[in-house]
Amino acid sequence: MERISRRGMLAGAAAAAGVMAAGPASAFLPVEGPDTPKLCLGVIVDDEMTEAGMRRYRQLGISHVMVGGGAFPWQEAELKRRVAVLKSGGLSAGDIGMPWVGASGAYMRDIIYARPGRAAAIATVKQAIRAAGAAGIPVVEYNFYSHRLEEGYFDGPDPSRGGAVMESFHYDRVKDLPPLPEEGVHKADELWANLEYFLKEVVPVAEAANVRLSLHPNDPPAPISRGSQQVMATLADWKRLIALVDSPSNGITFDCGVTRELGEDPVAVCRYFAERDRIQHVHYRNVVVRTPRLDYTEVFPDNGMVNMFAVMKELVRNRYTRLIIPEHARGLNVNHVAEHVRDPSRERGARLAQDEDPNVNSHAAWAYHIAYARAMLQAALLDVRGA
Repeated sequence: MERISRRGMLAGAAAAAGVMAAGPASAFLPVEGPDTPKLCLGVIVDDEMTEAGMRRYRQLGISHVMVGGGAFPWQEAELKRRVAVLKSGGLSAGDIGMPWVGASGAYMRDIIYARPGRAAAIATVKQAIRAAGAAGIPVVEYNFYSHRLEEGYFDGPDPSRGGAVMESFHYDRVKDLPPLPEEGVHKADELWANLEYFLKEVVPVAEAANVRLSLHPNDPPAPISRGSQQVMATLADWKRLIALVDSPSNGITFDCGVTRELGEDPVAVCRYFAERDRIQHVHYRNVVVRTPRLDYTEVFPDNGMVNMFAVMKELVRNRYTRLIIPEHARGLNVNHVAEHVRDPSRERGARLAQDEDPNVNSHAAWAYHIAYARAMLQAALLDVRGA
């Protein structure tokens, strides 16, 4: 008698049921749907919005992306074109981020510092929100840093993971850096007043456009950045934000890594904001903290201090249905395209030699992070919903 393998039996059963033996239609584990979180990658940029570029996303099982908006201020027609291109490649645009630094982001400085150009800058933001809403992009992310202390980040190999590159932050390296002339020095009370003014102007526009505004917490959450205080550097700050204007359109990007960097419990914090429906987007990553807010290392998702499974279960339990990006992919010694380099001397997309220190955004590392996050999501769906 011919021996029938278990795999053969499953394939035969699937065929008898009239479905393919592979793919979502025959999945034995839960798949993403309208009532589940959606894993995403991004920001997808112009040179990736090709058939081959979008196929790379789909091959990882990704159907949602954070979309780059092109030149700012965004134009409705251009955003609609980008969304249509993505749709043709099987991808949905679930999030778009407003620029913060550089020439295209100078308007935010006028808002954050309440400079004379604030009224015009807020009008620009309103236009951008309306354009995103008209294009069907449901979440607009933004930052409100007085200064982002990126100077404190540095990369280095982790011997316990074969020399894979991790990113660390040490406040002692940068705590005495002087203020920048173009930024000045700002107190927390001043910044809170400016943030409240901004929200009262733009949240009604976001509500009308069916858009959720998502403020990313300070990352790094340093207490003082080049002489200035910050408005999103503690859990109390996060809670204060959503109380300034009580609306589903006023929420946060929940970053479980930053939460642990603050010394807080990511599961409890996730529950607090998810129960209030104020999580607009999730950054899903892990970290090892030596001193809260001052000294930590971003690591692979499987070996940090955050209980990643518990965080995912909390999101599922609270019926969170928007995007999750398993961000800050670690550096691996493989040929790759560097997508988000901190070194300004490198051009975006510069190819790195295999023997060179790997950047923290290799394609192989992204695949690792997506696979890990999908396993956590499927296990959470089974554990919480039983299906």
